[in-house]
Amino acid sequence: MLTPAKIAETYVSIGTNKAKTPLPRLLALAVMAGAFIAFAAASTMAASATVADPSTAKVITALLFPAGLVMVVLAGSELFTGDCLMVISAASGQISWAELLRTWCVVYLGNLLGSVLVAALVVYGHTPDLFGGALAQSMVSTAAAKVSLRFTDGLFRGILCNALVCCAVWIAAGGSTATEKIFGLYPPVFLFVLAGYEHCVANMFYVPAGIFTAAEYGIAAEGLGWGSFFLKNLLPVTLGNIIGGAGVIGLGYYMIYLHKAKNA
Repeated sequence: MLTPAKIAETYVSIGTNKAKTPLPRLLALAVMAGAFIAFAAASTMAASATVADPSTAKVITALLFPAGLVMVVLAGSELFTGDCLMVISAASGQISWAELLRTWCVVYLGNLLGSVLVAALVVYGHTPDLFGGALAQSMVSTAAAKVSLRFTDGLFRGILCNALVCCAVWIAAGGSTATEKIFGLYPPVFLFVLAGYEHCVANMFYVPAGIFTAAEYGIAAEGLGWGSFFLKNLLPVTLGNIIGGAGVIGLGYYMIYLHKAKNA
């Protein structure tokens, strides 16, 4: 494993390479990442749909969801929340802030496309039929709860979430084997799911899946729709994820390990 200082140095080049990736390839990699996170989210919902005790259901979800980030990192794809660490490359002067924003926008769009595509395939393949329709009800209620969050709740939970996700990506960047990377990724992601924090790309599956399910199965869900998804959930959670990932972890570790060396 690399030391934290070496990880900081390594991530400068990692972020630079990401920014130089041709846009069609970048978009394709982002679609893959959105799909990987959606697969994990769909599996956690199926596993916990019939668990009566909320605490037990949350533990099951937290145990399974890290598989999504493992696929993102080991299979090779681009996830917006992890790419918040690219701020290190911009702060170091290796890429421009315009390149950073362009990469973020392309990756975010690709993640959305991949997540919504999987959500549509899950629902219209009638996976929600499982457990006598209990999964369908769970998908709708989960989505409805997410769009009913207060703006500040979504923002703060987004900050906490991506501080942990970027911590996971940071640790994994220091690993040299698949085993080291998996063990680095798992604990922080387990913690954010267990605590109920908000991840914008996961929500790109959870809420559209709930919207599709409500329409397909005729389940009433007051306030659940595309407008509430984008404005009441995705907006505050995304802003929080940027603050937690780029601000707390990215710029935090840049200031600790690289800023002094750059200006020495």
